[in-house]
Amino acid sequence: MSATRVCSISELSPASAKKVVVDGVAVAVVMDSAGAVHALGDTCTHGEISLSEGFVEDDAIECWAHGSKFALDTGKPRNFPAYEPVPVYAATVDGDDVLVDVTQNIAGSASTS
Repeated sequence: MSATRVCSISELSPASAKKVVVDGVAVAVVMDSAGAVHALGDTCTHGEISLSEGFVEDDAIECWAHGSKFALDTGKPRNFPAYEPVPVYAATVDGDDVLVDVTQNIAGSASTS
């Protein structure tokens, strides 16, 4: 695993997302309502919109522009207009550091580029 520190855990809050760039890859780092941290590709597969500017509710992030919701654990869209998943990356918390590894898509769906 080639994880990169992207922020501190204190920079996140429940039901929120933060955009970071790791090795040229835009990533939405998300803290769900239960406090778990997730990392997904930041670009909506429907409209090239930053997902980190959207809304986090329970276990999904919603694109603010067209309303597509993506599962935080699989990246799969839950509704139209998006039908392609976003990549999901390994996110770990080490002390106060949030680490993300963009070298592989852990959900096995969507391109990582």
